[in-house]
Amino acid sequence: MNISIIGTGYVGLISGVCLAAKGHYVTCYDNNNKIVDSLNSGIPTIHETGLQQILTSVLKDKRFVARLIS
Repeated sequence: MNISIIGTGYVGLISGVCLAAKGHYVTCYDNNNKIVDSLNSGIPTIHETGLQQILTSVLKDKRFVARLIS
């Protein structure tokens, strides 16, 4: 399933990464270019145990991408 999430705060980012880890294709949108670049580089912008490892995995599998809302 393709899923779009608006916002990459605590709820949006965790939900997006976890859904991607379950096999869905997720695009998270944010209006902050630094956050988008950081996420696409595998660097989470919030702290949650295990988030960086899961983010790295779903990026590698091309199941997660962050995009800028313009």
